[in-house]
Formats: sequence, C-alpha cells, structure tokens
Amino acid sequence: MSLLFDNKVALITGAAGGIGRASAIAFSKQGAKVVAVDIDSRRGEETVRLIKNAGREAVFMQVNVVKASEVERLIAEIQKLYGRLDYAHNNAGVEGRKAALDEQTEEDWDHTINVNLKSVWLCMKYEIQAMRAAGAGAIVNTGSVASQVGLRNYAPYAASKHGVIGLTKTAAIENVKHNIRVNAVCPGLIDTEMIVRSITGDPDKSGFLTKLKVRVGQSILASKQPSGRMGLAVEVAEAVIWLCSEQASYVNGHALAVDGGFLAK
Repeated sequence: MSLLFDNKVALITGAAGGIGRASAIAFSKQGAKVVAVDIDSRRGEETVRLIKNAGREAVFMQVNVVKASEVERLIAEIQKLYGRLDYAHNNAGVEGRKAALDEQTEEDWDHTINVNLKSVWLCMKYEIQAMRAAGAGAIVNTGSVASQVGLRNYAPYAASKHGVIGLTKTAAIENVKHNIRVNAVCPGLIDTEMIVRSITGDPDKSGFLTKLKVRVGQSILASKQPSGRMGLAVEVAEAVIWLCSEQASYVNGHALAVDGGFLAK
C-alpha cells in the first residue's frame, strides 16, 4: 500500500490529546515518523504508545513551546535523531479563562496569547530553518472559527487565533520560494477536552452530575450547528494530512475551515 508520508518526519505539538493526538495518529498511519510534543508527559507518552501499538514509529518529547530555548532544542534533537523535518502541525493551545473582555486579567491575556500565538511563531521560526536546510516542507497551524469571528467571553482566545492566521499567511509568502508551504486549519465545534472544560470547568469529567452537564451542554451546542452535530478530532486531522500532502501542492497561505458549515451561516 502506498503511504503519503513514508519515511518522512512529522512534528505535532499539543499531541497529548484531542486534535493533536488525532493528528499524530493520522500522520503515523500514513507512514511518517512522528515526534509528539506536549508539556503533559503522561498523556503525551500515551499518544506514543497508541502509535507504537499499531506498529508505527513515534517518540515523545516534553517541551514548553512558549520558551525559545526549549523549541530550539526540540528542533535540534529532531535533526540529530532523524536528520530532517518534513512536516509540522503547530497545534498546542488553550481556551483561556471564560470572562468578559474587561474582566480578563493581564495574566489571562499573557497566558492565552503565549500558548496560542507565541508558540506558533517560535515553532515556525525553528521549523522553517530546518525545512529550508532540507529544501522543502509543509506546516499547518491550528487556528479556529474564532480566527474569523468574535467569540463572546473569550477575547484573548479570539485575538490569538486571529493572530495565527496572520502568522500563517506571512510565513507562506516568505517561504514559498523555499518550497515550504504554510497553511492553517480552523476547527469549529470539535468534541475534545477543551469543549468539556468550557462547559464545566472540570477537565477530568468526574462525577455523575458533571457528566450529565457535559452531555446536556454538548447536545445544546451541537443543535446550534448547521450540521446538527459536533465535529470529531479525526476529521480535523484528516484536513491537516491533506494540507501537508502533495495533493495540496498548490495550496499555500490558506485557512481551511473544518466547521460543519458554521462560518457559512
């Protein structure tokens, strides 16, 4: 069977769960050697075990992607281990604290902007250097439907995701002559831990009442979508795979909505 990324190397940040885990698994299924990155070592290692149990190759690296020294070291370690970097999915992100704009603190702002936007800039800075040395590459950044519309009570998140698209477009035009394409995916309502936290504030979903609240909240949110349902992390991952593949060789600087029609309303 022909694989899209046989013997290529793919870096995925925020790989401990949700879209990042789905992306890491999707790259591995296409033959890529996966470097799964997250600050959460327990769940990041779990992602790698899932890939290895399927007979594919992956390593976990614990990195704080808002620190330049750690990102620079990450890319150096990848080059030392594999001698190349072909693809990157810069996916690390947080939703931030739910509060009106005037109630957000400076700490709220800095944390969300750093994780969602600064990390994308830092990762691309060093990924692009490695890809230029290799002569080619493809990068996908995770934006959001909030990259294109406002999001009530999540101003830092919306601002950060708008910024991701600006970075994506700029990197795309700066690097097209180096045979490096840079695109973004903009997920809508996706069934991940982030949605659970936004509903309940309870990341481990413990307790009957919490689980009931989650189910009711998910049902209400899904009913408001044009598709009538939430999306799946794997559906976003498949879009990432396509954007990195040669099938999308003429797609550059694009923000691809994976939102069940939300932005078409």
